[in-house]
Amino acid sequence: MTWIGEDDSAAVDVVVNGRPATLRVPARRTLADALRDDGRTGTHLGCEHGVCGACTVLLDGRPVRSCLTLAVQAEGADVETVEGLADGPELHVLQRAFHEHGALQCGFCTPGFLMLALGLLRAEPGASPERVREVLTSNLCRCTGGAPIVRAVLAAQRELAGDVA
Repeated sequence: MTWIGEDDSAAVDVVVNGRPATLRVPARRTLADALRDDGRTGTHLGCEHGVCGACTVLLDGRPVRSCLTLAVQAEGADVETVEGLADGPELHVLQRAFHEHGALQCGFCTPGFLMLALGLLRAEPGASPERVREVLTSNLCRCTGGAPIVRAVLAAQRELAGDVA
C-alpha cells in the first residue's frame, strides 16, 4: 500500500456503469464529488454526513454513501450510479415503478433510493415487505414520504420475480 499525502492526487481506476474510467482526484476527494466532477451528476449531495442517502451508489454491488467514501477507496471497484440504470430510452424496472407509484416529487432523493433498492433486490430478491421497509428507512425523503417508495420497490420486486399481478 502506498501512502498518499493530503495534498497529493491519485489516479483511481474504476469501472463506472460498466465502462472503465480513471478518476484523477485529490487524496481527500469523496467518491460523490469525484463522480460529479466526472459528469455523473445523478449522484446527489444532500447532507454530506451520510445521513440522508441521496448520494447512495453501488460499490461492488453494495450500497454505500458516496459522500463518506473516499474516491481512492474505490480503486479497482465496480461503481454503479443512477445514470447506469436505464438502457437508452428504456427505463429500469425500478425507475418505471417509481414513476407509476408516485414515489417521487422533487426527485432529489430518488437516485439514492433507486440505488439502495437495486442493491437490496439483488442481494435479497425475496426480501419481505418488512425488510424492504427497514432498508429503505435508512434514506430520507422530505416530499413523498416512505409509503409510495415502499410500494414502488415492492412492485419492482414482483416484476423482477416475474409476477406482474
